[in-house]
Amino acid sequence: MHIGALIDIGVPHEYLCQELDRLELGSEFRLTAERASKMGITGTHASVVVDTSNEPEHRHLPTILNMIDAAKYSDHVTKLATDIFTNIAVAEGAIHGIEPDQVHFHEVGATDSIVDIVSAAIGIDYLDPSLVYCGVVELGSGTVRCAHGVMPVPAPATAEILKGIPTSRGRVSSEATTPTGAAILKTVVDDFETPAIFSTTDIGYGIGVKDFEVPNVLRLSLGEIETTLESETNLEIECNIDDMNPEAYQPLMDALFLAGAKDVFFTPMIMKKSRPGTRVSVLVTPADKDAIVSQLFAGSTTLGVRIHPVTKHMLPREERVLETSLGSVRVKISQMPDGSMRWKSEHDDIQTLATTHKQDYLTTKRRVDADIEKQLSP
Repeated sequence: MHIGALIDIGVPHEYLCQELDRLELGSEFRLTAERASKMGITGTHASVVVDTSNEPEHRHLPTILNMIDAAKYSDHVTKLATDIFTNIAVAEGAIHGIEPDQVHFHEVGATDSIVDIVSAAIGIDYLDPSLVYCGVVELGSGTVRCAHGVMPVPAPATAEILKGIPTSRGRVSSEATTPTGAAILKTVVDDFETPAIFSTTDIGYGIGVKDFEVPNVLRLSLGEIETTLESETNLEIECNIDDMNPEAYQPLMDALFLAGAKDVFFTPMIMKKSRPGTRVSVLVTPADKDAIVSQLFAGSTTLGVRIHPVTKHMLPREERVLETSLGSVRVKISQMPDGSMRWKSEHDDIQTLATTHKQDYLTTKRRVDADIEKQLSP
């Protein structure tokens, strides 16, 4: 479906086929594309037709990565395709308890999935978007037959790959996201949310085979985001504590930052039976989630934590080191939506200069900020 959507929105079918010919697959497959519709929505239905008499039964991750590398794609295409396959191998390895390089790509490594994944990399590279967004990922419901037997949706690899990514269930009575699709999304999507302001220029539809309660199509939109804000998706891990010595909070905060936290903050609150308590909130990347959870259990009295994805919108910013009459100071500079600039001198540097010059903090800050203002004023 994603190949169909890519072709429908403007990636030439002939170009895809030409680029796929670089793979050492010989006559194992051919890629077809035709106009089709589902429940009145017209788009492109793409099929990978595989010659099963020539297809190897198994391929390992190193074999596939070597095949991609030997195709001599651009660095961007090679990295995307490699990362997608690696995400699948890491997930399958975690499920089976083996190293990613040992994973047998019996289903996902079949020829059609190699074509799926490399086509995704080629198509994204062709469109060259500055950012890729995706809404909440629908997983479906019911059961799916995979190498592990009949399993409830989502398949184990899909569930593993989409850890930390917002998902929904139950909109359709079948599998709605496969491991291949999940890995493509995890690799290419920058932000799992729908932009608030988006001017659409082109729309493509990839038409599926199954019939669902809703149109089985994948919609791909190209356009422009009318904002200068940057954004990132993290996890927020939090817990409520009402039985810990207040002196333990500072060591806990220090330990959380050492474990990879991007931010830590405490919020006073009133809990049940009117006991005063504290909410501990930690912002962290999905990669550091386990370390933070372990530290919360080890360094506090909490018995459980809550985890949910959060999206942060930020002004574009940079850090510069500027020379002032008292010495060097780091300055954080951000750009406002109207194009104006806002800045802030680094507290630690001001404090160091105040100590060095044996004067109070406020006097030092006023002098340093005046020097910075002269340098940054237009």
